[in-house]
Amino acid sequence: MFVVDYGKVNWAGLLAFVGYVLTIPGANLMLVHVGWAVDDGGPRLLPVGFGLMAPSGVFVVGVALWLRDLVQDYYGTRWAAAAIGIGVVLTAVLAAPALAVASACAFAVSELSDFAVYTPLRSRSAWLATVASGVVGGVVDSVTFLFVAFGSLAFVEGQVVGKVLITCVVALWRWRAS
Repeated sequence: MFVVDYGKVNWAGLLAFVGYVLTIPGANLMLVHVGWAVDDGGPRLLPVGFGLMAPSGVFVVGVALWLRDLVQDYYGTRWAAAAIGIGVVLTAVLAAPALAVASACAFAVSELSDFAVYTPLRSRSAWLATVASGVVGGVVDSVTFLFVAFGSLAFVEGQVVGKVLITCVVALWRWRAS
């Protein structure tokens, strides 16, 4: 856990915190600038495997779910909750209004879902907590974002697959590190 020692900086925790806060604006930038445009007003898409496409921010959001877990590991639940709040505010300030509302809603709901699953499981196993919370957070984020942003669940399968793939990669890393 985090111990305040003014002589040392917890660089890993600081990088996780800053990276986490920047993932949501980063995902929104990807939606607007990276990938293939399918139609006007829709998100830009990237392949996620298995013949599926997803809005291009999918991989960044998958990383966000993992970084939230790391922030909680390094600094505790209060800092993780504060980072969620900062991410919601940054999203509201930096994204186009319609995208900001959808992204902020999805971010808040999915990250709180991730938080609710990760917290009780973390004491048993970091990698199990990462998998379970990542899958739950990924599904909640996908459904919420697509419905609020586009009024449709088109691409939900690709969204979930992309986030679960990222979750599996980081869970494997956590399992090997433990």
